[in-house]
Amino acid sequence: MPKDAPISSQRPERILAFMAAAAVGLSIICFLAVIIATGTGVGQDAFSAPPWPTIIVLPVIGLPLGAIFLIALIVISSIRRGREAKDDRK
Repeated sequence: MPKDAPISSQRPERILAFMAAAAVGLSIICFLAVIIATGTGVGQDAFSAPPWPTIIVLPVIGLPLGAIFLIALIVISSIRRGREAKDDRK
């Protein structure tokens, strides 16, 4: 890429990448927390007290949300690359 070429804005791509990483990462951490808590002997009644309901439900919401963010990132990235390739042909 030449030095005088304008740099296209990749801010939406970075935001989606960080959102996907945060959603999936937090979901995995919560999933591991439940596994570790179960392995250390936390009883069934303790899982009904806060913050465990949130920790248990977060992977159910976060993993699909992370997948949606990744799909959106792929679509936005491919659209941008297509436009850049089209501009380069001119």
